[in-house]
Amino acid sequence: MKRNSPLLLLLLSLSLAGCTLTQPRPPLPTPAEVTLPPPPAIVELPPPPPPDEVGPLLSYHQQLRKMTQGDMLKELSGLGLQQRSPRVAVQMGMVLMLTRGNGDLARAQALLDSVATATETEAQPFKALAQLLSSNCAETRRLAEHADKLAIQQKDSQRRIDQLNEMLEGLKTIERTLPARPAPGPQAVIK
Repeated sequence: MKRNSPLLLLLLSLSLAGCTLTQPRPPLPTPAEVTLPPPPAIVELPPPPPPDEVGPLLSYHQQLRKMTQGDMLKELSGLGLQQRSPRVAVQMGMVLMLTRGNGDLARAQALLDSVATATETEAQPFKALAQLLSSNCAETRRLAEHADKLAIQQKDSQRRIDQLNEMLEGLKTIERTLPARPAPGPQAVIK
């Protein structure tokens, strides 16, 4: 039997191995028995922030302040060729605020007011900046008018000073042409 033992062992191990391979699988669940995991909760992300429209305009303003009057006039003519938009209107207003030509502040304020009061959605990012710049224009115009009034008053005052100096010189001339007064004599003492 010892001869058949290895063969017997082999047969026995194969039969045991076959039993483990041919074990029945558990039955598949029916669709009613299948429970699906709940869907993941939908998390609403906040909308992305709108693109910053004002930051580049503030940088643009700083560039304008470094320009010469001639460069600003070229910039203004280039902006005039562009299609009208709230952004271009604010840029033109910024240039006109700095050129300070005759009527430029009024034109700048009108452009900025048109953006500040616009109802278009395209103008929304620029409204607060336009209001700020418009009020700056109004204040600058008020100060310029006040300075003009003071300059006129100063000219009037200087003209009056000159007239009074002429009158004083005339009186001095008249005084020099008058005969000299006699010196007062000793007065009698009354007792």
